[in-house]
Amino acid sequence: MAMEVVGGALLSSFLSVLFDRLASRPVVDFIRGQKITSGLLKKLRIKLLSVNSVLDDAEEKQFNNPAVREWLDELKDALYAADDLLDEIKTEALRRKLEGDESESSSSKSQVGISSSTWIDEFDKTMEPKIVEMLGRLEFIVNEKDVLGLNEGVPNRRPQSRLSATSLVEEDGVYGRDEDKEAIVKLLLSDDANGNKLSVIPVVGMGGVGKTTLAQLVYNDARVKQHFDLQAWVYVSEEFDVVRITQIIYGSVISQTCSITDLNLLQVKLKEALTGKKCFFVHDDVWNENYIHWDALRCSFESVAHGSKIIVTTRNQRVASMMGTVTAYHLNQISEKDCGLLFSKHAFGRINSAVHPALEEISRGIIKKCKGLPLAAKSLGGLLRCKQSYEEWDEILKSEIWDLQDECTILPALRLSYHHLPSHLKRCFSYCSIFPKGYQFGKSELILLWMAEGFLSPQRKKMMEEVGVEFFDDLISRSFFQHSGDDRSLFTMHDLINDLAKFLSREFCFRLDDSGSFNNVSSKTRHFSYTRNSSFLEGLGLGVHATAKEKISGFDKFEALWEAKYLRTFLAIKPGELWKYFGFYEVPYDLLQTLYCLRVLSLSHCYIKELPNWIGNLKHLRYIDLSYNGVEKLPEMICTLHNLQTLLLNNCYELAQLPINLGRLINLRHLDVRSTNLEEMPPHMDKLKDLLTLSDFVVGKQTAPSIVVLKELQIVGTLAISGLHHIVNSEDAFVANMSNKHLSGLALTWGAETDDSQKDREVLNNLQPHTHLKALSLKFYGGTRFPDWLGDHSYSNLVSLRLEDCKHCCSLPPLGQLPSLVTLYVCGLNEVETIGPEFYGNVMPFRSLSVLFFRDMLGWQEWSHFGSSQEGGAFPHLCQLYLTNCPKLTERLPEYLPSLIHLR
Repeated sequence: MAMEVVGGALLSSFLSVLFDRLASRPVVDFIRGQKITSGLLKKLRIKLLSVNSVLDDAEEKQFNNPAVREWLDELKDALYAADDLLDEIKTEALRRKLEGDESESSSSKSQVGISSSTWIDEFDKTMEPKIVEMLGRLEFIVNEKDVLGLNEGVPNRRPQSRLSATSLVEEDGVYGRDEDKEAIVKLLLSDDANGNKLSVIPVVGMGGVGKTTLAQLVYNDARVKQHFDLQAWVYVSEEFDVVRITQIIYGSVISQTCSITDLNLLQVKLKEALTGKKCFFVHDDVWNENYIHWDALRCSFESVAHGSKIIVTTRNQRVASMMGTVTAYHLNQISEKDCGLLFSKHAFGRINSAVHPALEEISRGIIKKCKGLPLAAKSLGGLLRCKQSYEEWDEILKSEIWDLQDECTILPALRLSYHHLPSHLKRCFSYCSIFPKGYQFGKSELILLWMAEGFLSPQRKKMMEEVGVEFFDDLISRSFFQHSGDDRSLFTMHDLINDLAKFLSREFCFRLDDSGSFNNVSSKTRHFSYTRNSSFLEGLGLGVHATAKEKISGFDKFEALWEAKYLRTFLAIKPGELWKYFGFYEVPYDLLQTLYCLRVLSLSHCYIKELPNWIGNLKHLRYIDLSYNGVEKLPEMICTLHNLQTLLLNNCYELAQLPINLGRLINLRHLDVRSTNLEEMPPHMDKLKDLLTLSDFVVGKQTAPSIVVLKELQIVGTLAISGLHHIVNSEDAFVANMSNKHLSGLALTWGAETDDSQKDREVLNNLQPHTHLKALSLKFYGGTRFPDWLGDHSYSNLVSLRLEDCKHCCSLPPLGQLPSLVTLYVCGLNEVETIGPEFYGNVMPFRSLSVLFFRDMLGWQEWSHFGSSQEGGAFPHLCQLYLTNCPKLTERLPEYLPSLIHLR
């Protein structure tokens, strides 16, 4: 993508997408031969190029100049409208390609009596005035730049950075860092585990979390001072100037200011001064990701003694990975108690606020607002130090961080991180203001939303999803996202980072949560989300004991959204634990069917029974989420949404069939039908050439699509295939070509009863998956033994295996040969009487197995050949062993299980 430079303006990414649209094949094909439209689109491109020249200047001025901020919002609104217009052209071109110019599907056009040619003429006629109007609007906005004093070609200026940090620290003013300090001191005083002469220890964390303070504590620790011969502190900041940094370090060594500017002479002198000395340096606030610059600085340190150390503080994991020789130390927020002590010290001059009883209660709210960020506690405490009235404190509690930017250091500190983002990441980050504070989101969840909104484009043979993973990981590495403490697969944003995103998106992104207010909804609003919980319902005037009718009437409050007629996102945020008590039983259909610009429509957990036919009119839709609903079937009109990329139907327990024409969704990439009641797949699934995710494939009876259609699908991730007993010809399973699909998980299910054991075995043998597989599940398999590939050591990536209700199998495969197998679940293999050598395979079998389940093994009598401690034994790392309902197992159990913790 163009213009993806560090510090690039947010709207540069918008423009880049628009330029891509203007150059896209569907748009080019559409305007070819239409001279008027073609000329107008060229003028549109010129206008977009001219406005791009002042974006860098406007990006920084917006923070202190409301007029510039308003101008940017007007421009952003116009760019959204231009994008909608171009997408409308692209969508129409795609429709014509798929359905042809001469005829429209009888189900849509014949009903309204419009011929295909008439439809095309009408579309072409309406396009021209829309483009003319768009040009006029952009021209007016571009001309306003001169009134605002915006300049072309102005280099992107950095926001004001924090004061240069020194090595000095007020130790009695630091709270909650004792454990962190001891951990870093231990690293400094110990030898490098990798044997490096010079060890580099990165300390990583978000802005304001206290990385510099921790480094100061360690730098001044008596044990550290005694351990090293030389110490030096360098405040690096954004400009990684090798000469300046070397001057500072050399000046510290000779105890005087260094004025040498020749890098060669400077490095020679520094190298001589450091020879044989055990040194300790702190490089504070490093942003440089250029390895060449770091390598140029590092060569000066080659003469230091073994045991020398460098601490690097940074907000960026990429910097830590480039410079570090040990695993980065990630610094988290302090506890609410310690945050309160720090706040009180700066607000009251002491750690006890009891002398101000009137302010004590409100101070707790301010402390919660800080969310364990020391900078926020210190800054807000200092701001309130001279304010002693309840009204002044309450005003601060209710203020947003951008209202305080002239008075405290929180927003400038966070802005610095934002400033360093490339323009495409700025857009992705600001979109995240749609999530409520504290919301835990998954990586794939957010990437699919970004993709639907048009933030991702294929790059250098990388798919959009792969680009999204890079963007997501980059935001993690820059401390905008952090792992959830409860679940490492989920992520969250610090409340103040969330506030920054909200400031940047302003009225374009609106979320309805606890406030229950629509005051900020306008025609500029493009992204909307709502959270359904007790506070939300109370905000709509609905109490805990509200009736279903009262809850439905709560949707009257959505009336304000009629103002947001260009809405792109209608997102129902996943409910919390209270959902079983609170929720809506209807959705605002009257409103939704008018939102023709929608890209994302999420109606999960809304108890929908039927999706109306008007869904086919929302032709911009890329993402539909109907999960956890009572949908019984989908209208065929959904198959006219040619832009649709993601369709989520998981846990729609009543859904028995998919639309017949699903194969017309040629851009569909992700289809999730887990936990539905599907009896078969629709025809022409093989036309979904872009399909990457297919959660389930149901093999129906003979009239249904055969499993051979999987041959044409290059799906990745996990796949569950059920109804395998319906396969008539076992060769069809081979044609499905499962061995060439790079799946991470595969679940294969037959019918509860099988009447052809030989066919089942042939089917399973022909469904041999790729050796990259990590998880495999077999259920109701009817063969008398397992195929040779199951248990083969080539499946070195297999971590989890489930064998369930394979009632005719007489023995287990040599699963001990699977080197990475961690979890093994065996249930309902009633014909197995003995588990012995055939189960183990090689020397040191099951070397990675941690959890072993045997359940409902009704015929199992003997378990033998465990191996001894002298032989190395089986199950060296088994931690959990479960034996449930194995009534005939009376012989001995394994005696040598050195790692066993739990036995049931």
